[in-house]
Amino acid sequence: MSSPYILVLYYSRYGSVAKMAQLIARGVESIDGIEARIRTVPAVSPSTEASEPEVPIEGAIYCTEEDFAECAGLALGSPTRFGNMAGAMKHFLDGTGAQWMSGSLIGNPAGVFTSTASLHGGQESTLLSMQIPLLHHGMLIAGIPYSETELNTTTSGGTPYGPSHVVGPDGKSPISDEEAALCQAFGKRLAEIALKLRS
Repeated sequence: MSSPYILVLYYSRYGSVAKMAQLIARGVESIDGIEARIRTVPAVSPSTEASEPEVPIEGAIYCTEEDFAECAGLALGSPTRFGNMAGAMKHFLDGTGAQWMSGSLIGNPAGVFTSTASLHGGQESTLLSMQIPLLHHGMLIAGIPYSETELNTTTSGGTPYGPSHVVGPDGKSPISDEEAALCQAFGKRLAEIALKLRS
């Protein structure tokens, strides 16, 4: 029997959300008895023709229906687009009706993460809007508690609604120590909750 896993599912245009996904996965895998499975979603195109290869040229592979349906927990990440998740992630979620009908995700923990160019670029509204489809799937939303002291000391990203990163207007600001610590704490928390719920 395979180990339970937290699906770390993200869309990343310029790499920041992908780096956050790696840190979250590291937090998940700090807990014995559970694994992290990192997956991405393809970009969407205004063209009606498929424009993405079946297997990404680099980075994580695309998420399958099985990856999504069989996870013990979910960390969902997207950059901010006008205070909301990117269209690619919304497009993926819009296609999860079969999992909604089967109830495969009911009772599993889930949380969200994001990256923005500016501190007030819609991080919290993006995180909150990403939680809505997960609630419809019957998932249990997990954020970051203030027992994680970095929430009180960060001058960049990090919210109780989920990890966040401020990449800066030039897109070059590295993930801060506080942001990295919160990503790892978030992954660890999802893993711990998933295992408790399974027992």
